Amino acid sequence: MGAGGKSTDDRAGDTPEGVRAGVAIHGTRNCPVVAASTAHDGPITGVTWTHAGDTHTEEFRARDPDAVDRAEGVPAAASVVDLGDERVYRYDRPRDGECACRIIEELDCPIADARAEDGVLSLTLHLPDLERLRDIVSALDGIAERVEVRYLVHGAADGDAVPDRTLVDRGRLTDRQCEVLRTAYGMGYFKRPRDANASTVADALDIAPSTFAEHLAAAQQKLLEETLAAE
Repeated sequence: MGAGGKSTDDRAGDTPEGVRAGVAIHGTRNCPVVAASTAHDGPITGVTWTHAGDTHTEEFRARDPDAVDRAEGVPAAASVVDLGDERVYRYDRPRDGECACRIIEELDCPIADARAEDGVLSLTLHLPDLERLRDIVSALDGIAERVEVRYLVHGAADGDAVPDRTLVDRGRLTDRQCEVLRTAYGMGYFKRPRDANASTVADALDIAPSTFAEHLAAAQQKLLEETLAAE
């Protein structure tokens, strides 16, 4: 071992930094959950799956049961349990080689979280390095129109303190919701005491106060879902 270097045994005991990545898959084929999300108001969450033989079984949570029935190209989904404000569905279909989640898992990459909204499949991945992320993007070429890396956070180096990070996917907000949040924040709407009330911010946006409240509530709901899901 040279001066200031590490022995092989020392390096083997190091904790890899790793990365946490948010990946959005656009235009993926043969994904019933993605198809259902195009008719659903808001995200479809709680997506989980299992394989038994040649059968792929998947579950997901939806707030609008009618949207699941309206969606085209979705196998018959059975209602499993009613949770009040949302319902859990389950469906079976044959396993195939064009399932984005299966392709990723075959690269030894478990998926930490999966959801779908407006025809986009959003995944959270914990990966050992950026090379593995490149492998995933390459493997999805041909079964998706576009793969977007929405955020990328490196883990703490060995021995460093690990901060309590909460990752928020701003891509879930519409352009209008982002504009409402930026304007409200910039005008001091969220300060205590407030520098501007709802009517003042609505006037600046040239919308009715009720419309401002609607956009704000929708944006806050999405941000809270992101924040609380990370706990």
